Amino acid sequence: MAAYTYVWEFVVAPEHVEEFERDYGPHGAWAELFRQAPGYIQTLLLRDAAQARRFVTVDRWESAEAYHGFRAQFSRQYAELDARCARLTLRETLLGTFEEAPD
Repeated sequence: MAAYTYVWEFVVAPEHVEEFERDYGPHGAWAELFRQAPGYIQTLLLRDAAQARRFVTVDRWESAEAYHGFRAQFSRQYAELDARCARLTLRETLLGTFEEAPD
C-alpha cells in the first residue's frame, strides 16, 4: 500500500495566526489527535513566503485505510477540534489527496 497524504490550504484571520500555527503545526492539537491512531506518519505546516496568512498543511498516513480508520474511530474528537478551530481561518480548502509515487 502506498502512503496516503492530504493537503489543505488555509487563509488565517490576522488576529489568530499564532494560535493557528500552534494548533496546526507538527506538535499542535491536530497532530496530537492524529498520533492517537495507528498509521499516522507526520504533519507539516507550510507558510506562504509571499502571503503571510496563507498556510498549507500536509498530513501523511501509512495508507488511506489508516486515515479512514482514524476518522471512524475519532469522529467525535475530530468534529470537536474542527469546530473549535473554525474561528481561526477565513478560508479552508482541500487541495487534494495523494498517494506517494514509487521510488
